[in-house]
Amino acid sequence: MTQAVRHDAMRARNLALVLGSVSARGSLTRAALAEVTGLTKTTVSKLVADLIETGLVVETGAVRGGERGRPGVEVRIRGDRVAALGLEINVDYLAVRVVDLSRSVRLRRTQAVDNRSAQPVDVIARLRDLALSAVDEAVGNGLRIVGGALAVPGPVDLGSGVVHNAPNLGWRDVPVLSLLDLGIPLHVENEANLAALGELWFGSGPTDFLYVSGEIGVGAGLVVAGSLFRGARGFAGELGHVVVSPDGPPCRCGGRGCLEQYAGQDALLGAQSGAPAGGVMTMVGRLKAQDPAATAACHQAGWALGVALSSTVNLVDPDTIVLGGVFVPLFPWIGDIVTQTLQSRLGQMRVSVPPIMVSHLGFEAAALGAAGQVIERVIADPAALLQPPIPD
Repeated sequence: MTQAVRHDAMRARNLALVLGSVSARGSLTRAALAEVTGLTKTTVSKLVADLIETGLVVETGAVRGGERGRPGVEVRIRGDRVAALGLEINVDYLAVRVVDLSRSVRLRRTQAVDNRSAQPVDVIARLRDLALSAVDEAVGNGLRIVGGALAVPGPVDLGSGVVHNAPNLGWRDVPVLSLLDLGIPLHVENEANLAALGELWFGSGPTDFLYVSGEIGVGAGLVVAGSLFRGARGFAGELGHVVVSPDGPPCRCGGRGCLEQYAGQDALLGAQSGAPAGGVMTMVGRLKAQDPAATAACHQAGWALGVALSSTVNLVDPDTIVLGGVFVPLFPWIGDIVTQTLQSRLGQMRVSVPPIMVSHLGFEAAALGAAGQVIERVIADPAALLQPPIPD
């Protein structure tokens, strides 16, 4: 390794150290950055100048903060220059979110569409049009989109971006990444995993939890000490295909009696499915009117979810369980049943069961997690954006 290469590598690490410190702590003076990073004040000043030039941080007002001499000038993450694109393909909608480096959502686009009846190339083409329209608007507002991530409801090969099997879409071995050309770096990941990351970065803030995604399918993402657990091949979290009743109805995965046959969106909402928000609100109206069929569907879903989660709790011992998607508005009618089922099945083994809470991100958790993943990569490697600098 040449001296120049070593110098560049060290500079890249130091840039990440400085930007990561600013991101984690909100705003810091150069003197405070030198203290928390262990770098010299001269080095910090040079690195901050590079980050300012690239549009990643900005100087704010002067503060004294108890220091003697001239007040220091604080540095914070800049939110009006660099942004990320979060995308989602789900069974009954497409979603696009533009999120800036300060994690503020700058643009939301959602299109209700039945993707089960369409060819993968057509679905991806529709998403591309929606995404490019959002990118054009974001660029017009002065943002630079530096990368994107796409959430899909099925296991994904993280290296190739191939969706191996998304049974609720009817997709097998679809090369999504090669079909979706947006002119920016892009990667593809499982929807429930990205929804869990969305909860971690944009939600209620626990760092150890099991996120349960309630869509047409039911997925899960496990976050341990602030990091996503993917499993050996990235396929962890297929909670919807945990068998609740071996003699139950057939599932699109080829098994029988899977959780999503009892607690997935189709099982819960029946003919009211369609666009998720509208279908759920119709269901909530029926429940408020004490409709017997709607009440029975929620009881069945709550029981099945409790059965599947009891096995999961025994296996991975999560600190907290977070319910998302369709389970959020229906929680008043399923929450107690889930908890009671967990208690009845785990009570002999545990003093208490993990608390169950609901996500406040609704159906946009996965798209936000997708954008958040890009932001995390920028913070981890800001040197990749230093050339060319963003002009004023």
